[in-house]
Amino acid sequence: MVLALPDDAFLPFGPEGLSAGDTAWVLTSAALVLLMTPGLAFFYGGLSRQKSVLNMMMMSFGSMGVVSVIYVLWGYSMSFSSSHTGADSILGIFDNPFALFGVSQLTEVREIGGVDTFVSGGFGTVPAIVWVAFQLTFAVITVALISGAVAERMKFGTWLAFAGIWVTLVYFPLAHMVWGGGLLSGSENSIAAMIFGVDDEGVANVSPIDFAGGTVVHINAGMAALVLAILLGKRAGFGRTVFRPHNIPFVMLGAALLWFGWFGFNVGSEGAADMLAGSVWVNTTAATAAAMLGWLLVERIRDGHATSVGAASGIVAGLVAITPACGSLSAIGSLILGAVAGVLSALAISLKYKFGYDDSLDVVGVHLVAGLWGTIGIGFLATETGLFYGGGIDQLILQIVIAAVAVVFTGVMTLIIAFIVKPLGWRVSKEDEDTGIDETEHAETAYELA
Repeated sequence: MVLALPDDAFLPFGPEGLSAGDTAWVLTSAALVLLMTPGLAFFYGGLSRQKSVLNMMMMSFGSMGVVSVIYVLWGYSMSFSSSHTGADSILGIFDNPFALFGVSQLTEVREIGGVDTFVSGGFGTVPAIVWVAFQLTFAVITVALISGAVAERMKFGTWLAFAGIWVTLVYFPLAHMVWGGGLLSGSENSIAAMIFGVDDEGVANVSPIDFAGGTVVHINAGMAALVLAILLGKRAGFGRTVFRPHNIPFVMLGAALLWFGWFGFNVGSEGAADMLAGSVWVNTTAATAAAMLGWLLVERIRDGHATSVGAASGIVAGLVAITPACGSLSAIGSLILGAVAGVLSALAISLKYKFGYDDSLDVVGVHLVAGLWGTIGIGFLATETGLFYGGGIDQLILQIVIAAVAVVFTGVMTLIIAFIVKPLGWRVSKEDEDTGIDETEHAETAYELA
C-alpha cells in the first residue's frame, strides 16, 4: 500500500532518526509471524481427521484474508489510538477509523538539529507503517487459533463472518487496552493506576507486563474457543469415538513452523535488534524446550509412553506461556515457567471430557491454560518485580487482575457475537458432518483414494 505522505514526511535512516537495522528486523519478524498462520494450518490440519483436514486449514487461511483487510481499514486505528480516556480506554478510537489513508497516526514530529521535522515514526526507531505490518500478523493468528476448538462442524461462511466481527469487537479493543495505553496498560487511566497510583510522570507505580501477547493473543483466543466449543456443541461420537490425528508428520511440521515463526512473535516485539532481543530469544527457546520435556514426562508417567503429538503440543504450550514473560525473566526462570506450562497443559487437555465440552484440538487446554500461567507466572518469576526475586506481591496481584479482566471481557463479548451471527447457522448438518466437511463445504478432498 502506498501512502500519500508529504515529500518531507520521511527522514533518511540514521542516528538522529530511525534505525535501518531495527526496521529490517521488525519487517523480518512480521514475515516470520505471518508464516505462523500457515504453520498453524498444518498443525491443526494434521490433528484433524482425514475428511476435515482441508476445512481446518482453510479456516486459518480464511483468517489471513478477512483479518488482514480489516486491519488495514480500521484495525490499526482501534488498536493503537492515542485516546486513553473514557470509553476509548476500552474500545479504541472510532473518529478516525481509516488512519492508514492519512498521515495523522503514521507520522510524528521530532526535533532534529533544532528543527521540528515530520518523520514516519511509530515504535521507537521503527516507522509506524512497519509496526502496522508487524501487528497485523498478530491479529491474524489470534483469530486463526480459535478455529481449533470448532473443528469438523462449523460452517465456513459463518466462521468468516465471526472472524471479522470478533477481531473488531474483541481483539482490537483488548489490544488497545494492553498495548495502546488503555485499561490494562500502565497509563494514568488504567486499572494499575487505580490500584497502585501513579508517579510524577503519570505512569502507574506498578505496571502490568505482557511483552508479546499473553492476554491479547492467548488468553483471548483460548477463552473465545471455550465459549464457541460450548455453544456449538459436541461432534458426533464425542466421548465414544477416538478422534485420532490423520497425519502426525503434518503436526510436527506445523509445530516446527510455529517455533520458527515465534522468534518473530516474541523477539520482534522488542522493536529493536538489541541485547534484550537476544535475551528474549534465549528465554523463548529455554521455555519451549522445557515445556516439551514437561509434557512428555506427564505422558510417560500417565500413559506409559511419550508421543510425537505430545512433543508438538508441549512445544506450543511453552511458546504460549513464555510469550507475555519473555522480556522479564532470566533464562532459569524461563526454564521453570516452561516446564510448569508443559505439565499444566498436558493435564488440562483432559478437562474437556470431565466437563463435557468438545474443544476439538485442545485450544483451551493449551492456549488458555498456558496463557493464564504465563501471564500470572510473571508475578512469581520476573527478575525485577517477581515475588520469588524479592519484588513483593504487587506484580502478582496485578497480573492476576489483568488476566481475569481479559477472561471476562472476551467471554462476554464472544457470547454476544455468537448470538449476532446465529442466524447464519453455526453447524453443518449431521449428514454433512458424517460425510465430511471437506466435501460438503468445499467440494474437495485432501486425498484421492481408490
